[in-house]
Amino acid sequence: MKKILLIDGHSILNRAFYGVPLLTNYEGIHTNAVYGFINIMLKALEDEQAEYIAVAFDLKAPTFRHKMYAEYKGTRKPMPAELHEQVPIIKEILCAMNIPVITMEGYEADDILGTLAKRSQTDGLEVSILSGDRDLLQLADEHIKIRLPKTIKGKTEIENYYPQDVLDKYGVTPQEFIDLKALMGDTSDNIPGVPGIGEKTATAIVSKYHSIENAHEHIDEITPTKAKNNLSEYYELAVMSKELATIMIDAPIDFDCEKSYIDNIFTPEAYELFKRYELKSLLKKFDDKTISTSNYFVPDINIISDLDSLERLANDIKETGYAGVSIDISDGYITGLCLCISKAVYYVAVEGFITEGYICEVLKDISGVAELNFINLKDKIDFINPEINDKLQDIALMAYLVNPLKSDYNYITIAKEYLELDFIENQSQMEKLACEAYVACYAYDKLIEILNETGMLKVYNEIELPLVYVLRHMERNGIKVNKDALKSYGNELSDKITVLEKRIYEQAGEEFNINSPKQLGEILFVKLGLPSGKKTKTGFSTSAEVLEKLALDYPLVNDILEYRTLAKLKSTYADGLYDYIGLDDRIHSTFNQMITATGRISSTEPNLQNIPIRMEIGRKIRKVFIPKEGYSFVDADYSQIELRLLAHMSGDENLISAYNEDSDIHRITASKVFNVPLEEVTSTQRSNAKAVNFGIVYGISSYGLSQDLSISRSEAKEYIESYFKTYPGIKLYLDKIVADAKDKGYSKTLFGRRRPIPELSSSNFMQRQFGERIAMNSPLQGTAADIMKIAMINVYRRLINEGLKSKLILQIHDELLIETAPDEVEIVNRILIEEMSNAAKLKVMLLVDVNSGKDWYEAK
Repeated sequence: MKKILLIDGHSILNRAFYGVPLLTNYEGIHTNAVYGFINIMLKALEDEQAEYIAVAFDLKAPTFRHKMYAEYKGTRKPMPAELHEQVPIIKEILCAMNIPVITMEGYEADDILGTLAKRSQTDGLEVSILSGDRDLLQLADEHIKIRLPKTIKGKTEIENYYPQDVLDKYGVTPQEFIDLKALMGDTSDNIPGVPGIGEKTATAIVSKYHSIENAHEHIDEITPTKAKNNLSEYYELAVMSKELATIMIDAPIDFDCEKSYIDNIFTPEAYELFKRYELKSLLKKFDDKTISTSNYFVPDINIISDLDSLERLANDIKETGYAGVSIDISDGYITGLCLCISKAVYYVAVEGFITEGYICEVLKDISGVAELNFINLKDKIDFINPEINDKLQDIALMAYLVNPLKSDYNYITIAKEYLELDFIENQSQMEKLACEAYVACYAYDKLIEILNETGMLKVYNEIELPLVYVLRHMERNGIKVNKDALKSYGNELSDKITVLEKRIYEQAGEEFNINSPKQLGEILFVKLGLPSGKKTKTGFSTSAEVLEKLALDYPLVNDILEYRTLAKLKSTYADGLYDYIGLDDRIHSTFNQMITATGRISSTEPNLQNIPIRMEIGRKIRKVFIPKEGYSFVDADYSQIELRLLAHMSGDENLISAYNEDSDIHRITASKVFNVPLEEVTSTQRSNAKAVNFGIVYGISSYGLSQDLSISRSEAKEYIESYFKTYPGIKLYLDKIVADAKDKGYSKTLFGRRRPIPELSSSNFMQRQFGERIAMNSPLQGTAADIMKIAMINVYRRLINEGLKSKLILQIHDELLIETAPDEVEIVNRILIEEMSNAAKLKVMLLVDVNSGKDWYEAK
């Protein structure tokens, strides 16, 4: 039998909206629901292998149900604005994909789906209805399958229902499912039902009497008595509820099934819309024949194949003063080069007399005179000039500063946003290089203008651009790993894990899969009867949040948490780091400066930013990182930089005074918040004050603090209120930066870096609260990141300018690591202290802790 897939438009769009993080395109239009909807739809088409498809949507106009019962769906909250704006977009895209979008005034999408499903079944089609609404289960039939997406363990799984499946799951037939809803009511649709009858009683009545009408005829037999009395008293309400709950299967819909035949859904029109809304991962589904080239910019490409032509081009660039450059790099070697000047693009192939070495010399020569614009400069500087050169520009870095919330900054997205140009995705490598060089050349002026207007040109010129060279320097050098020590560390973890496993099994009274949340939940909350068992549809929750509350009272739970920690350490570090060790016995991580919205540096392959520091066994991983033969490590770390910035930026006199006295800030805070003499502050009070100090920086709530400290919410609220009384300037400062961010739409660091906060204008309360926390923390975290970057640049320059052999090899959060030559330890210590403590002039000192050692553990 041929198949038709019918989709409940609003239901699936709503599911996609809440299942995919908020996304926007370059125009600021939200696209997460659209992206999720299309992925769900394409997956359903693949699963069903359907030949026909149609999507039904509700209209805003009242339906016959509203005329019957004015309060129908009256309790529903308005659709979030971010979702509402995506409804016309998904309809536009579906139409462009030749997929029928069906609506009908006076009827709901359910009625359309019911009518089309029954009609299609009669016409000999196998029907699949995709919806997140279980009301549609009443439509299940011999050849009508209801597909309900469910989120299980963070993944979407589909539950399929034919009539027998409905009966097995709910104890009623699809037709009886209507009566079930009529009795128990539905809060989401505001269908009243019969007061006092819940799902369990309703199921018992319907499974026995099969309809509310038959149940009413046998009213004297109904049990319990309350249900009998209520059904008798509210029978008319039950009848009306049944009418409201019944999906129409004979709505007067004019629908030609053949128009829903799936021919070509990846049309040129759809391609244009996918491009506009930046649904990038879906563009690969379009073939070359589908994509029209008429609306896309294709630069003319001139081939340079001899040395004389290349030399003339180099001289032209010097005279003009600028050029866009793109380099094709394969396996660490240049295989091609594109240069753009005066709207002409020149391609240079590495062949014959034009060698990689010659190209590097030409680029180095040009860069001494003219400005060369790149996209992602860090990947190319090794071929031009590894030392800081303000003639080399990075267009991607500029675009990142303008909008740090985007996921990538390639030439296609930059061209669309700043040059209003579209490029075809499926290009030859030479065409890609040509387009990249063109964009690098001509997006420069526009981006410089924006950076100047927003006050971020200085951040680009003095922080981000020179940092490119520092990060590449760190990547080239890498950090040495002692393979034997790494193996020993892995063995130590294995031994500890084995001991823990045995102890856990003994306490549990049996062996089980500790890594299985389901088995662990059964052991803890069923067999052993531990409290706080939070039951979900898939079993008991065994999240860290749940277990941490039990760990203090139950040694077994504490052992399980320790087991999880050690198992992660072993898989991520003891075993995982081996894959990244190069032939030189060093790990060369990639440092990213265009990932985080606040400006913090991140690292990948591997992520060294997540090296553990809290547990001693976790910190021991640092022992495997060693300097080269004869050298030592010198490590420098900012002390409480964000709290010190809070003192400076808030101007709170009490906090400034405490820091300038070089006092124990947490002990002072505890003394003032808990109203006890300084010398009588207990370790617990100091620890709690520390949690408050750092929590305030992140906009912590009374609930969050209560969870962190295992205290009541009211007690946590008192802590926070006492804190703000102690440091009144902080409350005024935090309120002001949130208000400013709401007004302007962004927060700003001391150095002028902007962080857009679209969440502040969200219609969703939780999103707005999240936005407020971002507004509180971003200026502090962003300023800390800026200070660290300035320090890195200045340390890097000092090491070079003073002719030292020591090298900066690693940055993690507020910490720098120098691989230090044996006779340079003292001077490196001095350079780190001078440059880090003077990276910014604040009302309080920037305190730097410096240590040295034969490995990273000892140096830290």
